[in-house]
Amino acid sequence: MTLKAKTLSGLTWSLIDAVASQGITFIVGLVLARLLSPEEFGLIGMVAIFIALSASFINSGFSNALIRKKNCTEEDYSTVFYFNLIAGLLLFFTLFFSAGSIATFFREPQLKEIVRVLSLLLIIESLTIIQLTILTKRIDFKLQTKISIVAALGSGVVALILAFNNFGVWSLVAQKLLYQTINSALLWRWNRWRPRAKFSRASFRELFGFGGKIMVSGLIDTIWRNIYTLIIGKFFSARELGYFSRADNFKQLPANNLNSIISRVTYPVLASLQDDKEQLKRSYRLLIRATMFLTFTLILGMGAVAEPMVETLIGHRWAAVIPLLQLLVFQGMMYPLHALNLNMLQVQGRSDLFLKLEIIKKILAVPTVIIGIIWGIKAMIIGMIINEQIAYFLNSFYSGKFIGYSYLQQIRDILPSFLLALAMALVVYLIGHFSPLSHPANLAIGLFVGALFIFTFCETTQFRDYIYLKELALEKFKPLLKP
Repeated sequence: MTLKAKTLSGLTWSLIDAVASQGITFIVGLVLARLLSPEEFGLIGMVAIFIALSASFINSGFSNALIRKKNCTEEDYSTVFYFNLIAGLLLFFTLFFSAGSIATFFREPQLKEIVRVLSLLLIIESLTIIQLTILTKRIDFKLQTKISIVAALGSGVVALILAFNNFGVWSLVAQKLLYQTINSALLWRWNRWRPRAKFSRASFRELFGFGGKIMVSGLIDTIWRNIYTLIIGKFFSARELGYFSRADNFKQLPANNLNSIISRVTYPVLASLQDDKEQLKRSYRLLIRATMFLTFTLILGMGAVAEPMVETLIGHRWAAVIPLLQLLVFQGMMYPLHALNLNMLQVQGRSDLFLKLEIIKKILAVPTVIIGIIWGIKAMIIGMIINEQIAYFLNSFYSGKFIGYSYLQQIRDILPSFLLALAMALVVYLIGHFSPLSHPANLAIGLFVGALFIFTFCETTQFRDYIYLKELALEKFKPLLKP
C-alpha cells in the first residue's frame, strides 16, 4: 500500500472512530447529563488533572520516540513496555495513598474513594501504550477503531444502567474504568504483540534522549490544560466545575476529535517524509488548510447553535453552559493547528525546542489563572483565548522555519476558511436569535442552514480546501459507489 493510500485509510478509520466511538460516548454523556447533576460531573472533573498528569508521565514521550524511529526492534518495544508498567504501578500507589489529601484539598469527602478506584486507570494505561504505538506506527487505525467502538458501547450501556439505578457519580467512574479495560483487553487479544523478557539500557537511553523532553513538555501541557479545572474546583464549586466541564466536553467534540484524528495519523506520515523537505512542506501545507477548513466550520457552527443545542440535548438546568461554550469555541478552534505545528517539531527531532516552547507558553499563561481567581470563569476563558493565539504564533514561527512555511504564510492559507466559517456562524446565530420557534426546531434549522451555506458557497466558488477534501473523499469511496 502506498503512503497516500495508507494516509487516506488512516484518516478514514480515524474519522469513523470519531463519529462512531466518540459519538456513542457523547450520546451516552447527554443521557447521563439528564440523569445526573452538575455536581457529580464536577467531582469527576476534579480527579481529571491527577489522572491526566500521571498518564503523561507513564508514556514519558516514548510512544512518539518509537513512532519517529525508522527501524524499531522488539527490544525497543519491550524496554518501553516494562518502563511503562513500572511507572504505572508506582503512580497507582502514589494516587491511592494520596486520595485523602486530594479530597481534603477540594473539600469533597467523596473524592477519596473515587480517586482510589480511578487510579486503576494508570495500570491499564501502562499495559496499553505499546499496543497502540505499534498500530499507529503501522498507520493501522482500522483495528483501533473497531476496538474503541466496542469499548464505547460496553462502557456506555453499563454507565446508563447504573445511572438509571441511582448510582450517581459511580456511573461515570464505571464508564471510564470499563472503557479502558475493554479497550486494553481487546488490543491484547487482537494485536497479538507480546513483550520479550529483556530490558535494554542502550535502547532506553536512545529513546529517552528524544522522548524525555517530550515527556516534560507533555507534563507541563497537561498541568496547564487542567489547571483551569483545578482552579474552578478549588475556588468555586463542584456545580460550577460541572458547568465548565460540560461546556468543555461540547467544545471537544469537534476540536479535540479533529485534533486526535489529524495528530495521530499525520505524525507517522510526516515522520516517514522527514528526509524529503519539499514533499514534507507540500503535504504539511495541504494538511493545515484542509484541517482548519473543517475545524473552523464545525466549531464556529457549534458556537452559533449553542443555545438551542444545550437546551434541546441536556435541558434547561444546564443553561449556564451556553455562555461558557460560546466563548470556549474560540479557544478550542486552534487545537488541531497546534497539533500539526508541534508534530512538525517532533518530526524534525527538535524535542528540545518543543520543551522550551512549552515552558515559555505556560509562563505567559500565568496571568490567566490569576484572572480566573479574581474575576471569575468567563474572564478566565477570555484569557485562555488570548493565550491560544500567542501559543499558536510561537509554535508556527519555529516549526515553519524548518520547512520554509512561516506564520504569515499559514495565516494567509487559513484566513479564507476562517472568514467563510465566521460568516456562516453569524447567519445561523442571527436566524436562531430572532426565531420564535422552539429550541429543537431552531437547532434543526440552524444545522440545515449552516450546511447549506457552506455547501452552496464552496460549490459555487470552487473553494480550494473544500474541493481538496471532496476529491479525497471521492477517491476513497469511489469503489464503493460502483454498481
